[in-house]
Amino acid sequence: MRAIRGLWRWRHNPLRRTTDLVEAWLALGALLLILVAAPLVGCLVGGLAEDVLQQSVREQREQRHPVVAVVDREADRTPLDPDPETASGRDSHSRVFAHWTAPDGAARHGTAMADLKAPQRGDRFTVWTDEQGRIVGRPLDTATAATHAVLAGFGTGAACVGLVEGTRRLLVWRMVRRRYERWDQAWSQAGPDWGRTGTGS
Repeated sequence: MRAIRGLWRWRHNPLRRTTDLVEAWLALGALLLILVAAPLVGCLVGGLAEDVLQQSVREQREQRHPVVAVVDREADRTPLDPDPETASGRDSHSRVFAHWTAPDGAARHGTAMADLKAPQRGDRFTVWTDEQGRIVGRPLDTATAATHAVLAGFGTGAACVGLVEGTRRLLVWRMVRRRYERWDQAWSQAGPDWGRTGTGS
């Protein structure tokens, strides 16, 4: 708004400098880019991220399978995690030795994290495996993918705003520097004769 008022005020102002008008146009252009281009770029990036992540969701659902594992015995307890947020997420999980049947029918066994507070031999729990029965992480769900896409869009939009505003400030800074340099040159030429009779001052 200040840029628009500046353009209107300086249209016929006799004291208007060229740099004043350029600075006002820069501010107006930056405002339009921030209001129009940044949201548009953010939406495009968010949409592309959504497509990629949802494709990943579909692929993971096809490649990862939930199978039932049976506890053989409890494994050594893992060291306490110093991060309270991570530690709180592991309170209800135990590390156990277990066996399970892979989707291809092969028998598998190994260490797994069971969602059991006090696992006993023979307890059952669910693990996610690939086609060969190797334990993998839980597949990405649709809601999480959408959240990541939204965050990517917002982040890109914010980065565009920062880039536009940073560029505007840099250009204005360079114009101000050049203005001061011209003032210094003019003063160095007029300074020695300032106040002398017959110099026109």
